Amino acid sequence: MYQQTLYYAKMQTPLGAHLWVAKSAAGVCRIEFGHSEPAFRAMLARVWRDARLVKDDKALQRPLAELAEYFAGRRKTFAFPLAPEGTAFQQKVWQAVAGIPFGRVTTYQAIARKIRKSQAVRAVGHANGSNPLPIVIPCHRVIGSNGDLCGYGGGIELKKKLLELEKKETTTFAKPPIF
Repeated sequence: MYQQTLYYAKMQTPLGAHLWVAKSAAGVCRIEFGHSEPAFRAMLARVWRDARLVKDDKALQRPLAELAEYFAGRRKTFAFPLAPEGTAFQQKVWQAVAGIPFGRVTTYQAIARKIRKSQAVRAVGHANGSNPLPIVIPCHRVIGSNGDLCGYGGGIELKKKLLELEKKETTTFAKPPIF
């Protein structure tokens, strides 16, 4: 017997990669770049063992529309409900990352300081890498302390494209702004 239903849909992006988006009754719970549908469904089934998986663009109409607006340069923030699942520490990191303004970047160290765990830079990086909602929780806006682009689940090229979409100079950031 299923305990919940997860709706999912695919959207093309102008970055050469497509997105899969999934939502529960609580809100959007997963965004993934570039998987095949069977791979995305398998990942959802591993994380939500008790969920019925239903492909339904209409159920995701608002998130898909807002993401399309973001890729078209007409949206900087998102208003649809979010339901990322993670540990208390991950949630704290993701909340800090969600506060990075559009078109700005910050460092893993700055995130660690913001959550009052200045010695936990690697743990912050790991939590950032576990972000289930890239773009919406803008983990692509977190860079290395030396200004280098590093660590992005979709790959460095995709991170660079997202930052370029947001009009950021992405070669090297001499002094990353701290939000």
